[in-house]
Amino acid sequence: MTTTILTLVGSLRGDSHNRQIAEAAAAVAPGDVSIVTYDDLTSIPFYNEDLDVPGAVPAAAAKFRAAVAEADAVLLVSPEYNGTIPAVLKNAIDWASRPYGASSISAKPAAVIGSSMSPYGAVRAHDDARRSLGVAGASVLEDAQLSVGASLDRFAEIHPKDDAELVEQVTAILNALSGAAKEPAAA
Repeated sequence: MTTTILTLVGSLRGDSHNRQIAEAAAAVAPGDVSIVTYDDLTSIPFYNEDLDVPGAVPAAAAKFRAAVAEADAVLLVSPEYNGTIPAVLKNAIDWASRPYGASSISAKPAAVIGSSMSPYGAVRAHDDARRSLGVAGASVLEDAQLSVGASLDRFAEIHPKDDAELVEQVTAILNALSGAAKEPAAA
C-alpha cells in the first residue's frame, strides 16, 4: 500500500532552499511513499467565509481541499518570514480546516520541516505551523521535526538531496508520516 504525502512549500521562489528540500524529499522517498508537491498555492484566494459557501467555493480552493482529502498525510516545508509562517501556508491551512467538523485535514498526519538563512532554521515558523495545523484538526507529529539553519552556507555548493545528514532526517520524517497514516486511528 502506497502512502501519499501532500507537500506544501511555503517559499514561492522557484530555486528556494525549501523547494529544494521538498525536491529532496521526493527524491529519497521510500518505495511505498509517493510525494505530491502542491504547486498552485498562489491561486487560492485568501480565506474569507463569504467565499466559502457550499456550491460556490472558489475552484482553486475546492481543488486544494480535494488534494488534501486525497492525501494520506501532509508535509509543510517552510521558511520563516518575519518570525512566523509564510502567509501562503497559513492560508492553505485555513482553507483545509473548513468546513468546520468536516475538514479535509482533520486527523490527517502532518509534519513541518524546512530551512532559513538564520542560524535558528525557521524554528519559530515551524512552531507556529505545527500549532496552526493542530488547531485545524491535523494529527501533528511533534517528534517529526527538521529545522535547518544557515541554509545559505549549508547549501551554497550542494543541493539538499546530496546532503547525507538531511537525507537521513527527511527519510525518517517520511517514514514517520507513512507509519502514522497507516495506523487505524489515522484512517
